[in-house]
Amino acid sequence: MRRPTPRTTTRAVLAVGSVVGSIVLATAAPALAHDGGHDGGHDGGDHGRPGSSHTQPLTPRTHFVMAADGSSGARPDGAGIPNVDSVKKTIATYYGDPGTGLADRTSSPYVVEMTRLTKHLREGLRHAYARAERAGKKPAIVLDADDTTLWTYDMEVGDMKFVFDPVRQDYWVQNKLFPATPGMAALVNEADTMGFTIFGLTGRGAAQKDATLGNLKDVGYNAFTPDHYFTKWAGSTPPAYITCATEKCTTVEYKAGTRQHIERDLGYDIVLNIGDQWSDLQGGHADRNVKLPNPTYYLPSPNLPGVKEPWLTPRTHFTMAPDGSSGRTQGGEGIPNIDSVKKTIATYYGDPGTGIADKARSPYITELAALERRTTERLVEACHQGERRGKRPAVVLDADDTTLWTYDMEVADMKFVFNPTRQDYWVQNKLFPATPGMPSLVKAVARSGCTVIGLTGRNTGQKAPTIANLHEQGYPQFTDALYFTKWRSGEQPPAYMQGHCVAYPTCTTIEYKSTTRAHIEKDLGYDVVGNLGDQFSDLVGGHADRAVKLPNPTYYLP
Repeated sequence: MRRPTPRTTTRAVLAVGSVVGSIVLATAAPALAHDGGHDGGHDGGDHGRPGSSHTQPLTPRTHFVMAADGSSGARPDGAGIPNVDSVKKTIATYYGDPGTGLADRTSSPYVVEMTRLTKHLREGLRHAYARAERAGKKPAIVLDADDTTLWTYDMEVGDMKFVFDPVRQDYWVQNKLFPATPGMAALVNEADTMGFTIFGLTGRGAAQKDATLGNLKDVGYNAFTPDHYFTKWAGSTPPAYITCATEKCTTVEYKAGTRQHIERDLGYDIVLNIGDQWSDLQGGHADRNVKLPNPTYYLPSPNLPGVKEPWLTPRTHFTMAPDGSSGRTQGGEGIPNIDSVKKTIATYYGDPGTGIADKARSPYITELAALERRTTERLVEACHQGERRGKRPAVVLDADDTTLWTYDMEVADMKFVFNPTRQDYWVQNKLFPATPGMPSLVKAVARSGCTVIGLTGRNTGQKAPTIANLHEQGYPQFTDALYFTKWRSGEQPPAYMQGHCVAYPTCTTIEYKSTTRAHIEKDLGYDVVGNLGDQFSDLVGGHADRAVKLPNPTYYLP
């Protein structure tokens, strides 16, 4: 269901793909964000040379433990947060979305899962109906709207890009644009024919009721009627049968209270309660609760006072490959919910919900400070040794989220939807603060005899403002001569890139960065004793004695 409300349930629950295993966290580092591309953008990556002293595998973590409420972000462990871009790719794979924001309506892991689930439910309808009749009860089924009977993926992703907009949602509702959730129209119509009374119970508002019923009819549902369809009331006064602890009712209070009304006041037995949110199912008053898969948003709500239903809770253990391929194998409940991921990231960066990171204290700053202490000690020693041996030691550093901190742009401005025009605005206006603690690290290695070199996926038109931004933020060590940026479309790559890119003159991030490090060592005569980046693609490909991965779950650049 969508923003206006979540849902609830009691007694038995069937959650599609909700096997929760005991998974041990991997020790590899995290996964991270956008495609820097041929025209620049975010930065990309690099391995240490064979036999180098880096200690972590240069691959993203694939096993995660994450609470739905975002509290897992309180751990100083950025690698343990599912990367938001990898989550998006996994969701797209699950829904058969080729990258357009539109789901495949005929063939996808989601369609397969829903087909299997609805087939199983349909097979049990006749037995459930007969059992209720033998008990002298009037059997009923209650169903949510969004992503239970009507499918919102194309709106959520193709239109909203995972950033909920109530104006756009109302446009889709009033224009009856939603297709049926796969398999659900056949299930509901069969149940209606069998004799079940069908109730709708949605968090959509009263002003959306007529359009919702029209949409349901248009896409093949025969059973929904105005007198058996409940929407959230207009104004601040709920119906008399709804009891709420405060003036603003929670989703569970509204939905569980309405189900209680259907049973106690209207005389039905709710044999089956179906929803895509756990809050559609909490609070009791249903013989059986069925959770449909939906990793595209999360609508939590506290349960009723004194009611404990630990089985009606989201999964906390996940397996996810960074390339999105897990969407083919994990099932909907096995994909980290994107809203929970965003909340976890906000907690990690000390963001109170404004999209602005806490610049003084956060789990991110705590983790980064510890990493910087260890790294500074090791690199200072390497710089001293290299200088004594006449090896011209150097440290190479990426820009975005290695030396300059992009969180406020990524979240407050872009809402996790990368926009190259906005990114260029931030770059040209030198708006980025320093990555916490990094000016001190850079100063220490420079004082110890290392040359400081910049290597970024930003483009040539962004070079001058990037260096100016760095100088303003306490990095005087970066110079124009030793700051490498990506060429733009139509520009000729540097001569040293020839023969090193499969699709030359287009080069991948790893081809560009590893070849540039090779140039720094072989042609310019430096020994890269340390290579620092926030993306694994900053680090893969050799030509550095030590590769250091900084945490960043806010985007992923493979």
